[in-house]
Amino acid sequence: MTEDTAQFPPVDPVKAALSASCPRCGNGRLFDGLTKPKTQCSSCGLDYSFIDAGDGPAIFVILLVDFLVVGLAVWVEINYQPSIWLHLLVFAPLAVALSLWLMRTLKAWLIAMQYKHNASEGAIDRG
Repeated sequence: MTEDTAQFPPVDPVKAALSASCPRCGNGRLFDGLTKPKTQCSSCGLDYSFIDAGDGPAIFVILLVDFLVVGLAVWVEINYQPSIWLHLLVFAPLAVALSLWLMRTLKAWLIAMQYKHNASEGAIDRG
């Protein structure tokens, strides 16, 4: 990431993640669509070329959503024994909605943490 010389008050990464806003100013939108980052902030002009969330958000979403939804489905099955169509009607939309929301939020949080800690790609110093 290039040196950031702009003066803005610090933005809490969790607040920036929940609102999917710029990690520097907290005002501009971070995503263009569901999870595709914009090229720059429309409010402060921060260049988003440093963004590299990788597969981290997807791994966390898979682990968290599977734990919650499958755990809840097993608990409901053990206690109430509903028919399979009720499981599909309740838990399939829950899994999809929770996955989409959590993917966007975790990706925004990882981007905000990258900005806060000035994280960049590693390089070997052979000098």
